[in-house]
Amino acid sequence: MSLKTVTPCIALLLAVPLLAGCLERGQPTMVDASGDDDAFCRANNVAQGSPEYVACRKDRDIARSRAETKADRRQRDLGEYMLNHPNRP
Repeated sequence: MSLKTVTPCIALLLAVPLLAGCLERGQPTMVDASGDDDAFCRANNVAQGSPEYVACRKDRDIARSRAETKADRRQRDLGEYMLNHPNRP
């Protein structure tokens, strides 16, 4: 192989991992917390499948959803503040 064909190949091999990050879109991969929820609800001596267990899991899901919404809102508010106050650190 000549130097003219090797140089673009090396450049391409170096650029591919950098461009791979551009392909990821949307929400980041969420960690499965169902094991933690199951352990939490079972720690309260609630039998799996009972109405109390279902309510416990539902409450944990609602709490997680509210925490994610609150974190998203804080991030959005911070971005808006930074746009509206560009001269303040």
